[in-house]
Amino acid sequence: MFLGQAATMAGGVVLGQAPAESKRRRFENKVVVITGATSGIGRAAAILFAAEGAKVAFCGRREDRGREVEAAIAKTGGQAMYVRADVLVEQQVQAFVDRVMARWGRLGVAFNNAGITIEKPLHEYTAEEFDRVVGTDLRGVFLAMKYEIPHMIALGGGTIVVTSSSNAIATTSKRAAYSAAKRGLVGLVQAAALDYADAKIRINALVPGTTDTELVRRAAGMERAPDAVWHLLASQWAKSHVPGLGRMATAEEIAAFALVLASDEHPYLTGAALVIDGGKTAHAG
Repeated sequence: MFLGQAATMAGGVVLGQAPAESKRRRFENKVVVITGATSGIGRAAAILFAAEGAKVAFCGRREDRGREVEAAIAKTGGQAMYVRADVLVEQQVQAFVDRVMARWGRLGVAFNNAGITIEKPLHEYTAEEFDRVVGTDLRGVFLAMKYEIPHMIALGGGTIVVTSSSNAIATTSKRAAYSAAKRGLVGLVQAAALDYADAKIRINALVPGTTDTELVRRAAGMERAPDAVWHLLASQWAKSHVPGLGRMATAEEIAAFALVLASDEHPYLTGAALVIDGGKTAHAG
């Protein structure tokens, strides 16, 4: 993965304070569900949705992190509910959505974001490793949508955003499982957008490039390195690997774009895969 290290990751971000309440209120009183929000892009999105007035329900496997995000949102006056759930486990996904409905009785926006990667040459994957990546990144989104969509249909519509990856467009070695899953998500989104257009549910894929997160840092074997060393090496890597802007994205930048896709600002937008990668795939293409 990053800097040539093999690892398992789900986007992370250095924990900090939640932003003050946003002047924009695009999600006032809306209920938003997010998978994979205990760190990284999902965490940043949970905070941003709450700052714009949403009631945010989110899941993830790490309970300590989930409670931390929940508390950060509450500290700024937002409403959030953390539920421990692993998208690999269907019963846990269903229970997560059921908890949301039991508490707030509605569901208008979903950001299905949970994902991992394991990086090695294709023939070196065990079947269990390959299944774990595809099960989390692709099947996990299917499960989330399976249980979210009936509530949206009953309530007259909604919006769904799915986190794919620039690896769905142009990838590198040792990412067979991840790239297959993330490219599969684009097809899933396109088909589902057609399935539910008449139900007034818009479904789009977010396609981010490499994002500077704590678990990308861990994937690079740099979690114990001083911040200054990490930032220097990350900057050098990005200058040669991200043509265009020459830097990695921040989790907040990607999350902010997810909010754009989830909002009501673009009612004609569905079935799309929107790239935000600093120019990475423009060069690859």
